[in-house]
Amino acid sequence: MIKGFRDFILRGNVMDLAVAVIIGAAFTSIVTALTTNIINPLLGAIVGKPNFDYLTGHLHGGEIKYGTFLTAIINFLLIAAVVYFFLVVPTQYLLKKFNPPVAAPPTTKPCPQCLGDIPLAATRCKFCTQPV
Repeated sequence: MIKGFRDFILRGNVMDLAVAVIIGAAFTSIVTALTTNIINPLLGAIVGKPNFDYLTGHLHGGEIKYGTFLTAIINFLLIAAVVYFFLVVPTQYLLKKFNPPVAAPPTTKPCPQCLGDIPLAATRCKFCTQPV
């Protein structure tokens, strides 16, 4: 039973997930600081207030804080944009640069007589019936 638990913990995808969660938690503080200290004040300069928490609605004596919900949506979109443009795009660029796509090997060859495409394993051309 202990051996099975050890094998489960040391499996590659469990360790990768653990590292991803730790890096994600550390990255969250960076993105939150960027959103709170830079992007929200810029948004506040344009709109007039740094967030939409002041937007509320009243219905039968209850208060509906839809501004807080709008602020959460905007923060989510900003975080998603930061992750995409500062992590995903550069990573894809580096992966493409260091691991160029491998061209698939050809599956056909030209017939020397009629120049028609024939399979590599063919011994006779299907167009002109010449031996290859």
